[in-house]
Amino acid sequence: MKAIRRFTVRPVLPEPLRPLSDLARNLRWSWHAGTRDLFRSVDPERWAAAGGDPVRLLGSVAAARLTELAADRDFLDRLGAAAADLDAYMTGGRWYQAQTDRLPAAVAYFSPEFGITAALPQYSGGLGILAGDHLKAASDLGVPLVGVGLLYRHGYFRQTLSRDGWQQEHYPVLDPNELPLDQLKEADGTAAQVALALPGGRSLRARIWLAQVGRVPLLLLDSDIEENDLGERGVTDRLYGGGSEHRLLQEMLLGIGGVRAVRAYCALSGHPEPEVFHTNEGHAGFLGLERIAELRAEGLDFDAALEAVRAGTVFTTHTPVPAGIDRFDRELVARHFGPQAELPDLEVDRILRLGMETYPGGEPNLFNMAVMGLRLAQRANGVSLLHGNVSREMFAGLWPGFDAEEVPITSVTNGVHAPTWVAPEVYRLGARQIGAERAEEALSVGDSDRWDSVADIADQDIWDLRRSLRELLVLEVRERLRASWRQRGAGTAELGWIDGVLDPDVLTIGFARRVPSYKRLTLMLRDRDRLMNLLLHPERPVQFVIAGKAHPADDGGKRLIQELVRFADDPRVRHRIVFLPDYGMAMAQKLYPGCDIWLNNPLRPLEACGTSGMKAALNGCLNLSVLDGWWDEWFQPDFGWAIPTADGAGTDPDRRDDIEAAALYDLLEQRITPSFYERGRGGLPDRWIEMVRRTLSLLGPKVLAGRMVREYVERLYAPAARAHRAMDPDSARALAAWKARVRSAWHGVTVDHVETSVTAATAELGTTLGLRVRVGLGDLGPDDVEVQAVSGRVDEEDRLTDAAAVPLKPVGSPDAEGRWMYEGPLSLDRTGPFGYTVRILPGHRLLASGAELGLLAVPSEDLAGAGLLMR
Repeated sequence: MKAIRRFTVRPVLPEPLRPLSDLARNLRWSWHAGTRDLFRSVDPERWAAAGGDPVRLLGSVAAARLTELAADRDFLDRLGAAAADLDAYMTGGRWYQAQTDRLPAAVAYFSPEFGITAALPQYSGGLGILAGDHLKAASDLGVPLVGVGLLYRHGYFRQTLSRDGWQQEHYPVLDPNELPLDQLKEADGTAAQVALALPGGRSLRARIWLAQVGRVPLLLLDSDIEENDLGERGVTDRLYGGGSEHRLLQEMLLGIGGVRAVRAYCALSGHPEPEVFHTNEGHAGFLGLERIAELRAEGLDFDAALEAVRAGTVFTTHTPVPAGIDRFDRELVARHFGPQAELPDLEVDRILRLGMETYPGGEPNLFNMAVMGLRLAQRANGVSLLHGNVSREMFAGLWPGFDAEEVPITSVTNGVHAPTWVAPEVYRLGARQIGAERAEEALSVGDSDRWDSVADIADQDIWDLRRSLRELLVLEVRERLRASWRQRGAGTAELGWIDGVLDPDVLTIGFARRVPSYKRLTLMLRDRDRLMNLLLHPERPVQFVIAGKAHPADDGGKRLIQELVRFADDPRVRHRIVFLPDYGMAMAQKLYPGCDIWLNNPLRPLEACGTSGMKAALNGCLNLSVLDGWWDEWFQPDFGWAIPTADGAGTDPDRRDDIEAAALYDLLEQRITPSFYERGRGGLPDRWIEMVRRTLSLLGPKVLAGRMVREYVERLYAPAARAHRAMDPDSARALAAWKARVRSAWHGVTVDHVETSVTAATAELGTTLGLRVRVGLGDLGPDDVEVQAVSGRVDEEDRLTDAAAVPLKPVGSPDAEGRWMYEGPLSLDRTGPFGYTVRILPGHRLLASGAELGLLAVPSEDLAGAGLLMR
């Protein structure tokens, strides 16, 4: 029989054990080993059965055991110490509080998914894990962040395999009352809610759940409540599910409802109101519209409100391809806004103009969430140096006339939260070397001096650690593989071979990630004979542990998984290559430390960052990767290998895969396996150990989420907060009026004449030229513009490369024709073909970039001349 209604019955803890509840409901336990050890000691068997989730543990532990613990003086002492430690962590000053600059009072961080812990399955892949690591690192640093997301009743799918290796999806129902969450309550004890107006007089309501991520509150909106009709209840059913309208409603709830949830939380808790709003990808872009509507209600017009909102908004793009961006039909968006729907006081055409692809190559009838995100944010970034370059190229149409390198999108390379991803065995070795407190600080804040101490760890200790981690992975793999085969229909009598799967003394290669085609899960299968020879080599074998999920609608990705699984099922090699279904955080935390090599072979440059290799590196695993994402930025031969790429525009895709797969096999055969198996005088693989040492000491401090969040604070949050404070209502109105005036008058801005003090075609290094430029400003004046000399090397077509811009100054008054004269020096500071040009940009103290308006005036073709030749 099935129950007609379900309740969650929570245990009543004896008074001495009440602090256990506080410890369980603050997700700091997910990265704090001491707290996890305390919960494990409550009941080791039930802890394992609960999957390391304290809330589930406390809901299942026997009352007799709780009574016993309440009288256990040693346990109560440990509990008291853990509670005191959490209190000190929550209330004490940290890195942020020690900064002298006036930093934001609070930052609101919006993301469609958050990977905090396997006990709160609200993530699908790298974007969510990155968001979770961002919150944890912000907590460790004391950054006053408020996270905002959705609570998906089914989370992301659980993955199993059919007998023939086809991916199957399962969507378990999650009960929020069984998760480490609390409802946000109004002062009268009722559940706090937000509501959105829908077409036809309907409404979408959502309650607000609170997950405490260390010091950071995470607000999760849940539409599965009785006040909603059936359709609206399903809006937050699953992550990245449903059709266009379903996704649109999710993103409206995340952005618009999310801002309302932040306002409610701050009012109820006393948390400072955010000065900066950070949009992690375009899904939450509608938050800018809600903030415009708030300011409209305070008396600002749309344009002034837009300027005020832009000043305090940061937008992070994570995709290197247009297909990865959410785009909606303009009519669908128009139907959900305006007088009969949401944000009735905002003109629908103004909303649409924020997201329309009004640039060459754009789709005129599509509303682009990333384009809206960029138009609503004064500061934007990609997630690695290479991805920043790709993003500037991809979105250059929004800033016509500017070279891609001047598009105002910077980059902050992702990082990973070391306390979450570093294996306890690795941490203990570091703590033994430099002390527990310094090791904890090195992992959370980052400090190269502390990481340098890896040089003092004995070779034998490093090798013993690597071997023990590999052995733990082998045991984990066998257990998961046995469970997977049972799900595929195998009987116990068929599975004796699993006891011989993998070998703790064999070079182990890991590959685990989402399975879109560009990540090339099956590149390793390109030449199966060579792969077989690698797996079965008599002296230098390798073994692979592979995992990953394809999107439920991606049959192409599922076929790649099936192809890999069928190869791994072959009795000749199944002891050397395994595919593990249901890749998630719990599996990843075992996988990264146990592998010797982390393989990544995407099509370059389609990997925006790719943080899995960072997590592996923090455990002494070496990277073998295409030069894409973060690896393109930080690769050195000292600590890994780069797979050569054949990414020329004319290369046939099949031919490219053949070339890059051959390069992968060559590296494994000729360089990697010899390094792992060759022994020095002491019987150890000296070259390999040295690469592990360099991976930890050189990459360790770079790949930290602490480093990443510090960069966000210093380079994006602090400037955004300053801009937000400067943008009071009068300033916002003045800036909006100035922009309108400049746009309408820009047709009259011209560069009319350019002359220099040197007329010869050659000049010597170190020479300074005098530039005189006559410009027409039409109805504008010198206070409205900046006239610049731009100089650098020139190529065969006289295009400037590696250019630098210096401002020129107006001289005197306008002439009889209303033209202005500008002058300034131009230093010839490099040899070879050299050139310059002159340009005019809008100039205003409240602009974050001269490119912000996308307006530019340059000399006409007949004014352009050849560059100077330096010698």
